[in-house]
Amino acid sequence: MLRSLGQRTVTSSGEDPRAAELRTAVSRLRRELAAHPAEFPDRAIAEDELAALAAMAAHGTPEIPRMRRSLLLIAGAIGSVSALARGLAQVRASVDLFGEPGEPPAR
Repeated sequence: MLRSLGQRTVTSSGEDPRAAELRTAVSRLRRELAAHPAEFPDRAIAEDELAALAAMAAHGTPEIPRMRRSLLLIAGAIGSVSALARGLAQVRASVDLFGEPGEPPAR
């Protein structure tokens, strides 16, 4: 159940649904990356940045510039792996829910 508290929508558990969606998308991409058999040079970068996004999502409203930096590094690291493109797109869409740096958060 979603309800609005001032400018922020929260779930009945008090959690920001944007953070919940980001956490879900990051978790899914982390599983897909772990299951992907090919090794590639920047895999560790993608894994580290996905871990950073997961930590941000778990600890409240993430810092938008830091999230965008992580997203850029992840995209650069796994962007050419077509099997991970859908998961990457879901993470990007989840990050976009928070808005652009400097603009008010999406409601």
